[in-house]
Amino acid sequence: MKLIILDRDGVINQDSDAFVKSPDEWIALPGSLAAIARLSQAGYTVVVASNQSGLARGLFDMATLNAIHAKLHRELMQAGGVIDAIFLCPHGPADGCGCRKPLPGMYHDIAGRYDADLAGVPAVGDSLRDLQAAAAAGCAPWLVLTGNGIKTRDKGGLPAGTRIAADLSAVADTLLQEA
Repeated sequence: MKLIILDRDGVINQDSDAFVKSPDEWIALPGSLAAIARLSQAGYTVVVASNQSGLARGLFDMATLNAIHAKLHRELMQAGGVIDAIFLCPHGPADGCGCRKPLPGMYHDIAGRYDADLAGVPAVGDSLRDLQAAAAAGCAPWLVLTGNGIKTRDKGGLPAGTRIAADLSAVADTLLQEA
């Protein structure tokens, strides 16, 4: 199975320091849905792993998050793509859970769900915590320069072997060329 793990905010859609709190605030980044469509059409199982501490902070509820993800699925389907599953951590930074990135718990859950060895599985994020969680789980971390990506790159301290791409479309192009 060809598996790829994507962060959501800053990779697929515009990020917001004030959180994406409604379907109206969820806006796909240019080219991201087409990139996911190319990957899914090439046989990749596309999975999202996303910290959603806005739930713990009371900024939105699960029904609203489901509506946001319904919009994502709907727009992606129109582009010809599919996300197989969305894994999320609903906890806040102080909750001490193992599923909140930079810890790899969500990635271990994905490995269990798909009975997959994550060694070398591309995992795409825009923040250091995405890359740290991916590396801790044995994935191949990819940093995109959308969302917080430029700040993350410039700050340094990236896990060894992190690959950098302009955006999700560039990641898809590279993976599909390498296949």
